[in-house]
Amino acid sequence: MSRVAFTVEFDGRPFMGWQRQAHGPSVQQTIEDAIFAVTGERVAVHAAGRTDAGVHGLAMRAHADIDKDLAPFRLMEALNARMRPHPVAILACDAVPKDWHARFSCTGRSYVYRIANRRAPLTFEQGLTWRVIQPLDADAMHRAAQLLVGRHDFTTFRSAHCQADSPVKSLDRLDVAREGDRVIIHAAARSFLHHQVRSMVGCLAMVGMNRWSAHDLGDALEARDRSALALNAPPDGLYFVRADYPEHCLQMKAATQS
Repeated sequence: MSRVAFTVEFDGRPFMGWQRQAHGPSVQQTIEDAIFAVTGERVAVHAAGRTDAGVHGLAMRAHADIDKDLAPFRLMEALNARMRPHPVAILACDAVPKDWHARFSCTGRSYVYRIANRRAPLTFEQGLTWRVIQPLDADAMHRAAQLLVGRHDFTTFRSAHCQADSPVKSLDRLDVAREGDRVIIHAAARSFLHHQVRSMVGCLAMVGMNRWSAHDLGDALEARDRSALALNAPPDGLYFVRADYPEHCLQMKAATQS
């Protein structure tokens, strides 16, 4: 049996999220079904993270244990052919050591959130970007975002359905920058709580619209209470872009699209 690692790109719009669900299609199920079609093996595909319904992936890292002797390139080509027309693609496929695990070996995860700050409706980016029609002060958003960087109890920014053992997380990066009519938010941490990025983005948008101050954001963090949350941003603009691993493990290159 060989352990194979995948780099996966997907459009999250048709899916209930990464993880297999009983009530709808998932990215995991799409890949597992393709592996079965190619190899005749029912295997579990493990990922670096579990994205919500509607969240996208530019470079999700995953792995599976497969008995069939196929070269990684041939396996990648076969899986991509089997997954059509689903919007999922294997960008890279590599043999990895048996002790390498896409989730448990991962030392850092990065997301990008994209906001279209314009009044005009979205056309081809519908479902791929969050449109905010009110003018956003990206500089104010960035300054406020730095209050969230570091080790904190993120209960306010945690979904009621989150299964993490603790709400305490260390946020390594939360940067906000304007690029034309786009506001791009980069977030990086070892791991995130369920809905944490979307909840932080929603509150930062309130700061950008001048409905909240940085002080209000700090108060929401200190409240450690989900009811103190201002807004949970939609999944549309959220992308998983990078998974980091120790140097002795297989490295995944960053997806830097924004």
